[in-house]
Amino acid sequence: MPKKLSPELYDLQKKIEAHARDYGLDMFDGYYEVLDYDEVNMVAAFGGFPVRYPHWKWGMEYERLSKSYEYGLHKIYEMVINNDPCYAYLLESNSLADQKMVMCHVCGHNDFFKNNFAFQHTNRKMMDEMANHATRIRRYIDWYGLEEVERFIDACLSIDNLIDTHAPYIVRKKKGGNDDEKPTERDVVKGLLPNSREYMEDFINPPSFVEAQKKKALAEQKKQQRFPREPERDVMGFLMEHAPVTRWQRDIIDMLREEAYYFAPQGMTKIMNEGWATYWHAKLMTEKAMDPSEVIDFADKHSGVVASSKKNLNPYKLGLELLRDVEDRWNRGRYGKEWEECDDMAERRRWDKQTGKGREKLFQVRRIYNDVTFIDEFFTLDFCREHGYFTYEYDRKKKQFLIDTREFESVKQKLLTQLTNFGHPVIRVVDGNYENRSELLMEHAFEGVDLDVGYAQDTLKNVQMIWQRHVHLITTFDERRVMLSYDGHTFSEKAV
Repeated sequence: MPKKLSPELYDLQKKIEAHARDYGLDMFDGYYEVLDYDEVNMVAAFGGFPVRYPHWKWGMEYERLSKSYEYGLHKIYEMVINNDPCYAYLLESNSLADQKMVMCHVCGHNDFFKNNFAFQHTNRKMMDEMANHATRIRRYIDWYGLEEVERFIDACLSIDNLIDTHAPYIVRKKKGGNDDEKPTERDVVKGLLPNSREYMEDFINPPSFVEAQKKKALAEQKKQQRFPREPERDVMGFLMEHAPVTRWQRDIIDMLREEAYYFAPQGMTKIMNEGWATYWHAKLMTEKAMDPSEVIDFADKHSGVVASSKKNLNPYKLGLELLRDVEDRWNRGRYGKEWEECDDMAERRRWDKQTGKGREKLFQVRRIYNDVTFIDEFFTLDFCREHGYFTYEYDRKKKQFLIDTREFESVKQKLLTQLTNFGHPVIRVVDGNYENRSELLMEHAFEGVDLDVGYAQDTLKNVQMIWQRHVHLITTFDERRVMLSYDGHTFSEKAV
């Protein structure tokens, strides 16, 4: 069972949070629970929440985490939840130095959740909301059966990345209109006879004739009007509103879509969020919280956190190094027009205006950037060269990965491509009444990377299950525009 903090850990929490606030961190109230390794794996399998709806994927994730821990492949030191109050979990077997580092790390996450713009729309009582979702889905399972509900949840989960991640921050659809710009009757109704004398209107264009022409024009307009009027990126929301599903199915789509929008900012700020938390755990530990006897333990754990991986980009390391670079540049005045126009390398190396604005700039960056804008703004040529970034490709002849290029623009572009929309394809609903047969037409925003045919077909199959009529997807394969279709039984493909 989860345990509350011991008096010693509780005192540490208060001291560390006080130090963090002295540095300027603005956090929600923090609440910690201590779990053993099995409980940590269970909560981690649930995405950090103690209660989730019944589904087989949680058990699969728990098995993966448990085996990985038992084989010594990973160890979860902490988890923290974007909530008010902010919930975090400590591993019971951690040493005291580890618990200190985790608390410092959590302070960074807590401050980031509260202040970064990407999280401002999220539900700050998501612990309660997740429990409510679990209760409602369990009720549907009791009414309609586990197999039926789970099958529908599977279909919804396959499209939970087809949402409009930018929708909470911009206005996609204009509401209302200007009465002064409403079209006149003659603009709407075609075929009226010309008339320059107003008193003759009822004789030249009788009311019955006008009404008949108006009905004809509206019918034609309705037939030609595209639905939706503009391509809709929130595929999940479109299906929720317009698919011919039952009430309980619509409610499940709504719940899973809400959870997808809750988790989306964490994907949009992974590098910044982890970099910010790592920056502050390093600063708080080395300057305030750490005892001299804990230096070796801290150095060992911290080096593991920021170590480069042979397989994946380490967001902790990239975020930390970029934030430190930003702080150093703004402390020395290495920004602005004068700095950008300086082409004397010796002068650039000596450049130090002693502006001392590094900390102020860090808090500004934490507030108004996400990963894409952060990398685009601060991943500079100097930073890329200093840290030795490169891109790599798989060589089929040599059957191994080789360095492709160290060119700055290529490295930065590949990094931004991986981060844009979390590396997932952008799919939009183009027509919900394709060929006037209530069929669903979607389009892939092709950006140089072909869709995986297997994934595309499986996703089309699940979308068709929800839409209940033919579904189509326009995409590009080998520089050919094609339409993939699924009618509920077979897949087809044709050039467009």
